[in-house]
Amino acid sequence: MAIKIIYFVHGTTIDNEKEISSGWFDVELSDLGVKQSIELKDKIKDKKFDVVFCSDLKRAVNSAKLTFEGIVPIIPDKRLRECNYGKFNAQSSAIVEPMQEKMITERFPEGESYEDVKARISDFLEFLKQNYDGKSVAIVAHKAPQLALDVLLRNKTWEQAFAEDWRKTKSWQPGWEYKL
Repeated sequence: MAIKIIYFVHGTTIDNEKEISSGWFDVELSDLGVKQSIELKDKIKDKKFDVVFCSDLKRAVNSAKLTFEGIVPIIPDKRLRECNYGKFNAQSSAIVEPMQEKMITERFPEGESYEDVKARISDFLEFLKQNYDGKSVAIVAHKAPQLALDVLLRNKTWEQAFAEDWRKTKSWQPGWEYKL
């Protein structure tokens, strides 16, 4: 059997609006992010899920609750966190974003690398295989875990995942499908 995963990114945050890369900094959704998360509910009303997993950072938890609360169980999981930018958490995106593609194997100072994120996501996928075979799973999280899924489940290189990321191509959609 297979596990169907649909990946959703959290709504816009107050940091996003200020062009700050939050990383592990626990920032709130902006008014726009709240609106996006509520509107997502209607955009995906025909999709059925057995469970929703989300990052334990409040921007993802709140997005998940606004979209899925009362419909399906929501389980926060710290393995789904954004990349830990260490000293660069909550710093200007103009500084952090150019660094990201260079930190695939090298860690951010006092933080982690994208390979570290991939290891967390790989562990999470093994957990899904053991506990959710044949199920439909929603994930609400961040950029780095989604790129790690592209590397792990779509056989992309990190370079391809970064280059083809919807944030660069401006091609947001209400969920990305993966099969495990």
